[in-house]
Order: sequence, then structure tokens, then C-alpha cells
Amino acid sequence: MTEFERIYTSYFNDVYLYIRRLSGDTHIAEEITSETFFKAMRSIDGFRGDCDIRIWLCQIARNCYYSYRGKTGRAESIEALGRDIPSQGMSLEERALRHDEAMGIRKVLHGMPEPYKEVFMWRVFGELSFRQIGQIFLKSENWACVTYHRARNMIRTRLEGEEYEK
Repeated sequence: MTEFERIYTSYFNDVYLYIRRLSGDTHIAEEITSETFFKAMRSIDGFRGDCDIRIWLCQIARNCYYSYRGKTGRAESIEALGRDIPSQGMSLEERALRHDEAMGIRKVLHGMPEPYKEVFMWRVFGELSFRQIGQIFLKSENWACVTYHRARNMIRTRLEGEEYEK
């Protein structure tokens, strides 16, 4: 197995899941992931090792996705962000409440400006460290931490505002 085949095997799923969450579409995720590895293969000699290879691949994937979105005019779908909520041991009312909460968060995320939305997604759904998120955006670890906490506060404020409207 060549070095690039090892990279492909090791990181394909990470890149695919990231793009699927960003786009909300499995077909787009497959297309963008393929394009990402094609571009990475062509430019692997230029990889300086300043960051983790996974971060480098996700930066390529993000750029490919935004280029794709710019060409097609598609808006991001946040619907794919939700995780399945385990139903074992929960009453129907508890499951409905959790579903409503998840839908409320998705709605707020959909309306959030960049980079807050993406930083929040990387941290919560991608489970990346602040250091890794900073590397993706070519910013500091502190920038990623502050941006994440601001995003969390935006979500909390908007959700609390909706509670008072009911």
C-alpha cells in the first residue's frame, strides 16, 4: 500500500462525514470527498506538515465545498447536523421535547453567520479541539475558543428569546 493509499484509507471517512454535515447531502459529500482526495494527491508534495494531515484534508474539502456551492448557488443544509437521539428509556414526551430542542438548535444554526456556525459545528459535531479548529481557519487556538463560546452564547440567547415568545 502506498503512502497516499494509507492516507486515503485513514481519512476518507472523516472528510466525507465533515462534508456531509456541511452540505446535508450524501451525493454532494461523495462528490466533494472524491475531489478533495484528487486535489490532495496532486499536491501532496506541497504538504509542509505544519498541521495534522486530517486538518489539511478538511481545509481542501471545505474549499472544494465552498467552490461547489458558489458554482451551484446552493445554500447549506443544517438538517443533516442532528444526531439520532437514543429513545431507550425515554418517555414519548421526553423524546418529543428533545426532538423539539434539536430542531430549535438547527433553526438557530441555520441563521448564524460564519464563522460562528462552522466553528460550532467543528467543535460539537466534528469533535475537534480548539487547536485543530484554529488550524483549519489559519487562526489561533484562542480565536477558535472565543469564536466557539460566542456561537454558543448566540444560540443560547436566541433559544431563550424563543422561550419568552411562546
